[in-house]
Amino acid sequence: MKKRWHLPFLLFLIIGSIIILSKSKPTYRTQQGKIFGTLYTVIYEHNADLQPQIMGAMQAVDNSLSPFNPHSIITHVNNNDSLTIDSLFAEVFRHSLYIYNETHGAFDPTVAPLVNAWGFGFKNGIEVTTSTIDSLRSLIGMNRISLTPEGRIVKEDPRIMLDFSAIAKGYGSDRVARVLDSCGVKNYMVEIGGEVVVKGKNRHNNPWGIGINKPIDDSLATNQELQTVLRLTDCAIATSGNYRNFYYKDGVKYAHTIDPRNGYPVQHSLLSATVIADNCMRADALATAFMVLGVDSAMAYCERHPEIDGYFIVAADSGRYEVCQSFEEGKY
Repeated sequence: MKKRWHLPFLLFLIIGSIIILSKSKPTYRTQQGKIFGTLYTVIYEHNADLQPQIMGAMQAVDNSLSPFNPHSIITHVNNNDSLTIDSLFAEVFRHSLYIYNETHGAFDPTVAPLVNAWGFGFKNGIEVTTSTIDSLRSLIGMNRISLTPEGRIVKEDPRIMLDFSAIAKGYGSDRVARVLDSCGVKNYMVEIGGEVVVKGKNRHNNPWGIGINKPIDDSLATNQELQTVLRLTDCAIATSGNYRNFYYKDGVKYAHTIDPRNGYPVQHSLLSATVIADNCMRADALATAFMVLGVDSAMAYCERHPEIDGYFIVAADSGRYEVCQSFEEGKY
C-alpha cells in the first residue's frame, strides 16, 4: 500500500529544512569597539558570534603590551619590577629586535624617553634642549636591553624604557586573525587603529578594499578623504604618517616620528608610508621605520625584500604631493 504524504506534513518538512539550512549557513558579522586607546573593526564570515574570542585576544595583548595599563607586563618592565614576561611580550620583543637590526636603528622601541620628551608619549613633555637630547640618547638602543632564556628583561640602565606602540596594534590584529583562523574562518578583515589583516573575500565576494588617507594636516583625525584604495587578500597592511600627530611651537612644526638615531623629529619629505606584508606586526614596525628612513631608503629596503611592498606619499613643491610605490601598477 502506497504511503500518502499530507500537504501540511510536507510543508512542515520544507519549512524545517529551510530553518536548518539558514542556521548553518555562515553570515558576515561586524564587531566594533575600543581597545589600546583606539577603535577596532572586525568583519568575518561565520555561523557563530566570536566576540568573546576576539575580545580575549585583544585583551591579552593589552595586558602584556599597553603602557597605559598599570598592570601590564610592559608597565612592570618599565618600573623595573621583578617578573617573568609572557609569550606575547617575548614574541614582540624578538621581532622588534629583528626590525631594529634590519633598519639599523630606525625602528627602536626604547625611543620612549625621547618620544615623551617631545610630548608625544605616555608622559608629559619637557623643555627640550641639545643637552637634554644628548642625555636621553644614552638610554636609547635595543642593543642596551636583552631577554634572558628564563624570560626576564635585563637593562644596561634601569632608566631604559620600552614602548611598543609602533608595533602593538599590528600585533593585536595578527592575534585576532590567529583566533579567527583557529575557528575556521575563511573570510575576514581585522583592523585595529588602522593596522589591518585581511583573508579571503568580503561579503560581495571581492578582495577587501583598504583605503589610504590623503596626507592632509588633520590633528583631530576628522579627514577621511582617500588617496587610493588597494584591493587586498591574504596579507597585512599598515600605515604611518606625520599628518595627524603633530604640534606647532614657536612657528615650528614638530612631527610625532622621532629619529632614534639623533633624537629629533624627522624633517624630510615623506608624509606617509604604507607597508604590505605577510603579517601586520612586521608591516606596522616597518611603516614606522620607513617614516624615519625617508622615501629613498624605504624604497631601497623594499627592493632588497621583494616580500614587502611599500606605498609612499611624498611632499612636493607648492604644497603638492606625489606617490612612489615599490610594486607594479595594478597589482592591488
